[in-house]
Amino acid sequence: MAIDVRRHKKKVLNQKPSINLVPFIDILFTIMIFLVVTSNFSATDVQADDSDVVDDATGKPNVTDISGDQEYYVVPVANLHKVTVNGQDHSDSIAGSAVGVQAQVMDNGQIKIKPGEIEIITPPGVSPDNAVQRPEL
Repeated sequence: MAIDVRRHKKKVLNQKPSINLVPFIDILFTIMIFLVVTSNFSATDVQADDSDVVDDATGKPNVTDISGDQEYYVVPVANLHKVTVNGQDHSDSIAGSAVGVQAQVMDNGQIKIKPGEIEIITPPGVSPDNAVQRPEL
């Protein structure tokens, strides 16, 4: 009993692949119905938070306009390890990756926040020793 390989090879080569799209369409519609049923299409009013107000000239937040009259404001920075005021190191004022900065320095001074570091230049009349304070946590 011999097997006719040539005839079987011709039969296999002449077959055209067919893709059945019915299961694909069924699954696609099922997913689409699920998404429509579980979605929430109600419109909501979103109001701007007052803490997002930024002074366009300096890029600093208007802390005194929003928070009231405070003497020091807490400035948190992730992994804060160095604070310099007018070139002097004040890293001992860091508590919990944050430092307290005097309000007058926030409004009139220059604050550069870098990853893990804050550089402060005080305005005239503000002592570097009074510019930052260790925040009470």
